[in-house]
Amino acid sequence: MNDVINRIHSDSRLANFIEASRTPLRIACNTDSHFPLIVPLWFLFDGEAFWCVTHKDAKLLKHLYKDQRVGFEIANNEPPYAGARGHGTVELIAEKGAELLPRLLNRYFIREESRLATWLLSRAEDEVAIRLDPLYINGWDYQQRMQDAREF
Repeated sequence: MNDVINRIHSDSRLANFIEASRTPLRIACNTDSHFPLIVPLWFLFDGEAFWCVTHKDAKLLKHLYKDQRVGFEIANNEPPYAGARGHGTVELIAEKGAELLPRLLNRYFIREESRLATWLLSRAEDEVAIRLDPLYINGWDYQQRMQDAREF
């Protein structure tokens, strides 16, 4: 296990945030134009890597095949703000996409009989798994700092 994974496992607040988060992971990749592309993707963390899927024709994949270095963030969209961000490398695994998609639907509470799930599962063979191995990660939690700042 590398130092980053050890950090996640030893920092219970960070590990709990990652496990509990249903906010998509935002992945940033390098593009040919040298401007970053940021894409939100459903994710799961298996204790060693973050896993996502995207369609084989996604623009994101075109860029990831050329450059496997990425930035990422998982962050609350509502106060009090908390999150994790870092950078790492990705491995693209076409044969795992169809296997991973149902697990992501389940993790994000998407009913299998819903139109969205039916549509996604109908093209599951065209999904590509993205394994993101973090090389650096940092967490933050502004809950205490924001305790009296928000009007309710």
